[in-house]
Amino acid sequence: SQQIQFADDMQEFTKFPTKTGRRSLSRSISQSSTDSYSSAASYTDSSDDEVSPREKQQTNSKGSSNFCVKNIKQAEFGRREIEIAEQDMSALISLRKRAQGEKPLAGAKIVGCTHITAQTAVSLILVWAVCDLCMALGSCVRVFVELAKQERALPSPANSKDAPVLSGVAVFAWKGESEDDFWWCIDRCVNVDGWQANMILDDGGDLTHWVYKKYPSVFKKIRGIVEESVTGVHRLYQLSKAGKLCVPAMNVNDSVTKQKFDNLYCCRESILDGLKRTTDVMFGGKQVVVCGYGEVGKGCCAALKALGAIVYVTEIDPICALQACMDGFRVVKLSEVIRQVDVVITCTGNKNVVTREHLDRMKNSCIVCNMGHSNTEIDVTSLRTPELTWERVRSQVDHVIWPDGKRVVLLAEGRLLNLSCSTVPTFVLSITATTQALALIELYNAPEGRYKQDVYLLPKKMDEYVASLHLPSFDAHLTELTDDQAKYLGLNKNGPFKPNYY
Repeated sequence: SQQIQFADDMQEFTKFPTKTGRRSLSRSISQSSTDSYSSAASYTDSSDDEVSPREKQQTNSKGSSNFCVKNIKQAEFGRREIEIAEQDMSALISLRKRAQGEKPLAGAKIVGCTHITAQTAVSLILVWAVCDLCMALGSCVRVFVELAKQERALPSPANSKDAPVLSGVAVFAWKGESEDDFWWCIDRCVNVDGWQANMILDDGGDLTHWVYKKYPSVFKKIRGIVEESVTGVHRLYQLSKAGKLCVPAMNVNDSVTKQKFDNLYCCRESILDGLKRTTDVMFGGKQVVVCGYGEVGKGCCAALKALGAIVYVTEIDPICALQACMDGFRVVKLSEVIRQVDVVITCTGNKNVVTREHLDRMKNSCIVCNMGHSNTEIDVTSLRTPELTWERVRSQVDHVIWPDGKRVVLLAEGRLLNLSCSTVPTFVLSITATTQALALIELYNAPEGRYKQDVYLLPKKMDEYVASLHLPSFDAHLTELTDDQAKYLGLNKNGPFKPNYY
């Protein structure tokens, strides 16, 4: 087979424990319907199982207890979800077939921090398939999940018909983790007797931060870091600027295949899904303010506008602000519209975008949610005061009640709306997952000296390769340049077609 080659070229989480356990729909339906219904749409948490997963003794079908999930018995449910996801992730399956014989990650020991979904499972199968040393060591790929994500989609892939492939993936994750649970999961993934990671796959920078602070000797032996989020990339650049980044890192967040697809198209669809599932709101005529007009904000605004909402935009960047104006949105300061809007959506990746002052001035029944990366955009901590009453309406939906009776509808306690309250489009996640996998392969196989102790953008050739893998799903056919045309444009006929700064 042809070898794949590429051109040379502590945020804190405000987490509060909630009742965990098996979720069921608030309306009366059969058990079989509950099992087949997406966990993201479950509305209430029953109390039939309030025991922390950390206190449970669970064993999978292979006799291993090297994992911590809520309920290992739901592994078959996870397998069915994975099979559905695979149908819309053909590019990732294709990459797995191409790379499986070459084992480009042979010897890699990957510790990861990502969202545990069926789509993530498909990505893990790829990494496992091209990482033959993992097969020998058993549990080489260790993954934990942030609080926002539903774990039911991948309770444990080890107890499935793909057990020979996935039995070495140790998953430490469950929905409803406390902050202590969150960091415990990280530590269980890093601090392992007889096993030491040499690659980091991160989404948010918390895993990288933990290894850097708690296990500096491990951090120095890491061969590469692949980071997906704006928050994590920002942390990496801070480390690099301070001269403390002692390993090369790949900035996946700013890759074309992440920014132009995951951030835009994923959010364009999932924003409506999350709001509908949690609030049943009708968008026609509603006044909505979207904070931030980057790719995420653009996707959210386009979806809301299409359903008839009146959309305002807040921005700090004059270029993004001008884009919003020319797309037909009024650019305002949040304080100018906070009393009149029906929905507030944050999409900035910043902190304290919506403050207690804003929350105090909101009208009754205003819906507040976050589509940015972390839970820092909405100052939820300021709402944890004696004069305010919290009332759980359904899973991921709280009424925060002021002394005068005003209610603000807070979704997912300020965490990511689409990951907490809905699902995300599988096809778009395939693009991101393929990019991450290729970034791992590139960093791990790069000859000494190609990447120094710094943060790098993905080679455009790699972005274009990811895109080309997904074109067959649309029966798309690329036009080829003639020799004369390629010479005229100063390009290689086979790419890359985009400059490095694109």
